[in-house]
Amino acid sequence: MKALSELTPEIGRQALGAILREGSILGALRVMYHRLGRIFRIPMPRFHPFVVGGPDSARKVFVTERHKVNWRLPGDPVTRLLRRGVLVVNGEEHDLLRKLMEPSLHSGDLPQYSQMMVQQTDRVTSTWGDGETRDMLVESRRIALLIVMQGLFGVDFWEDMPRLWKPILKAIRFISPGFWILSRRIPRLGFHRSLRQVDDYLFGIIRTRRANPGQPDLLGHLIEAGLDDDRIRDQMLTMLIAGHDTSTALLAWTFYLLGSHPDIYDRLQSDLDTALQGKLPSSAASGWQPPLLDQVIKETLRLYPPIHVGNRLVAEDMELEGCLVPAGERLMVSIYLTQRDGESWEDPGLFLPQRFERGRKQPPFAYIPFGRGPRACIGAAFGLMEARLVLARLLQTFHFQLMNSKVHAHMGATLEPRPGVYMRVHRKST
Repeated sequence: MKALSELTPEIGRQALGAILREGSILGALRVMYHRLGRIFRIPMPRFHPFVVGGPDSARKVFVTERHKVNWRLPGDPVTRLLRRGVLVVNGEEHDLLRKLMEPSLHSGDLPQYSQMMVQQTDRVTSTWGDGETRDMLVESRRIALLIVMQGLFGVDFWEDMPRLWKPILKAIRFISPGFWILSRRIPRLGFHRSLRQVDDYLFGIIRTRRANPGQPDLLGHLIEAGLDDDRIRDQMLTMLIAGHDTSTALLAWTFYLLGSHPDIYDRLQSDLDTALQGKLPSSAASGWQPPLLDQVIKETLRLYPPIHVGNRLVAEDMELEGCLVPAGERLMVSIYLTQRDGESWEDPGLFLPQRFERGRKQPPFAYIPFGRGPRACIGAAFGLMEARLVLARLLQTFHFQLMNSKVHAHMGATLEPRPGVYMRVHRKST
């Protein structure tokens, strides 16, 4: 097997320059990927994981050699927060939980949520004043929280959202990259009270539902399966955090990219107006969607995948890109780098929705925003339908003008635009 390419002072300077220019470590990762190859190590004290990208390695980690990696990293905050959630358990435990949860997220049952998604979108926009500037990162989060709480747990979150807003953001910060990476000590200051507030709220929902059973949503299925309150809490918090934060990032990035490409924005809004003819957007099965809508969503997911990296613990020696990755090492599978790989994509840094026109194919495993294989994102179909309906309704109802062009990708729990996506909103005449 070949040795990893060495990080030279010149490459280090280029990586640092990219961080300073872009305000994000992603620039440095792109430099190292380009200069060192598809596999390299991050040279930080106490934190030096293998980073790998490219379709071949993605296929191995997600499918053909998935038995050689574990998803559970016991010392990480995400494991501490989600405990025995479906996202952070391995083997039979994961498979059983997924089997219990999948029926409520099956694509055939999703149309029942479409009216609710549009109504929650209108609920948020009813607070917008004509001509106001709104941060679409914040507004997208408000919409996504209402949808995930109503759709999966049967809870109207409107009145509770103001008091749970900061605790939920604290929970997201708790699992985001931070100083704990270098110190390996998980911070407690400022988090304990907020995390307890979220837990108390979820346990309250469980108690209420146990007293009033019968609703056929995700929470109902978990209760009917006989799970205890702690295990149900773990799945609820997993879906609350992962489900709403990914949708938030996708919607916010889509508005940023549309605002930065007014020609595509104008064409999409025109296509939607023609397709909808003043009617409300409905379920994904109704056939109203103009092709450009899906193309824009898919290209946004390619450039800015909300879950931009998969953290794994290598359980058995692996060969990736011709190099040995020993058991016991941390492996970071970069979806972000894979989807910007110059060997798989022409002009990989450009926003080109036409890449996803019907009949145009991508190399296998070059496009993996939801992962692949048996552990692919359980809520992918739900999230895609949500994105279609929310975007269609917003563009049907408002004109949007991007007010800040300088935005960088922040590596939090998801990949989100910072400092936000500020857009002036004008309600369209009816």
